[in-house]
Amino acid sequence: MVPGMIKPKHLERGDTVAVVSLSAGTLGEPWAIHKLDIARERLEGDYGLKVKVMPNALKGRDYLYEHPEARAADMMDAFRDKSVKAIFNAIGGDDTIRLLPYIDFDVIRDNPKIFTGFSDTTTNHLMCYKAGLVSYYGASLMNNFSEYVRINDYTAASIRDTLFEPKPTLDIPSAPYWYDDEDEKIWWKPENMHRLKAYHSETVGYEVIQGSGVVEGELLGGCVDVFPEVVGTAIWPSKEEWAGKLMFLETSEEDISCDYLTWYLRNLAAQGLFDVIHGILVGKPARRSKYEPYKEAYRKVVGGEAGHPEIPILYNVNFGHAEPIGVLPYGLKCRLDADNKKLTLLEPATA
Repeated sequence: MVPGMIKPKHLERGDTVAVVSLSAGTLGEPWAIHKLDIARERLEGDYGLKVKVMPNALKGRDYLYEHPEARAADMMDAFRDKSVKAIFNAIGGDDTIRLLPYIDFDVIRDNPKIFTGFSDTTTNHLMCYKAGLVSYYGASLMNNFSEYVRINDYTAASIRDTLFEPKPTLDIPSAPYWYDDEDEKIWWKPENMHRLKAYHSETVGYEVIQGSGVVEGELLGGCVDVFPEVVGTAIWPSKEEWAGKLMFLETSEEDISCDYLTWYLRNLAAQGLFDVIHGILVGKPARRSKYEPYKEAYRKVVGGEAGHPEIPILYNVNFGHAEPIGVLPYGLKCRLDADNKKLTLLEPATA
C-alpha cells in the first residue's frame, strides 16, 4: 500500500451503505428508478446491508447537472455520517470534475470508508486518492449491483473477495465469458428486468502486447476519457506519485477514436509517466471493433514514440465498461507476471 494511505474496513452484514449520484442523475429518472429497487432488494436481501439513499441522489439529470454542489454535498455528508460504512456511486457521466471546488479532502481522510464506482467516477477516485484513502474501481450501483436477474458470477466473486471477505492475496483471473454490448445489448427498461444477459465464452483471455517478466506496483489509473478533465488539476497525481505504479487504463462506451486514444496516451508520455511506471493494465475495450486498433495505439505510443517497449502491457483485463468486470483498489500493490499472463493483488483489498 502507498505509504500514508488508509485502507477502509470491509463490509459486514448489518452495515449501512449510502447511495449517491455524483455524476449523471440518471438514477432519479422515472424510467430508471427500478434499478434502485433491484439494487436495494439485492443489497438488503443477499448482502444483509442497510441502504441509505442520500438526499440529492434521486433528483434527476437536470437538477444534478445544474447543481454540482448538491452532488458534492451528498458525497461529503456520506463520508461524515458515522453510520455509513460504504458509499456506492450510482453511475458515471461526464462532468464530475465540477464537484472539485466543493470537496473537503480532510473529511474524506478523517472518515475512511469504502467508495466504489467507475467511468466518470474516476474523478471521485482521484479525490479519494489525494485524500489518502484507498477506493475501489468498479461495483457501480446501476451497472453491477442492479444487474438484471442476478449479478454475474465473476463480478459477484470480485465484490465478495474485495469488499466483504478480503483475502491475504487475490488472483485476478481473466473472466471466462464476455457480454456483447454492441449487438446484444439489453437496454435498461422495466420490461427487460427479467432478461438475462447472454454471456459468451472468452476465447482470448489476457494478452501481453509488449514486455515480459514480472513487475509489481500499486494500482493507479481509471477511464482515459476522463483524463482531459482532470489533468492539471489538484487531484491529478504528479510524476513522482506515478513512480513505480501499475497504471490501469480503460475506455468508455463512447467509443473514442483511435486518434483520441493516441492523443491521450501521448499526453501521458509528455508528462514522463511512461518513464517511471512499472507496467500497464488495459481494460477490455467496450466496443469489440476497437479491440485490435486500440492494441496498436498502445504499442505505437508506449513502445514506439515513448521508447519503452520493455514496459509490460497486459491487455483485455476485466475492469471498466466491458462486462463482466471486477474491482480494482487504488493504491494497493499488485503483481503483473507477463510471462504467465497472471495478475495478483498482493495484500487484502480492505481491512
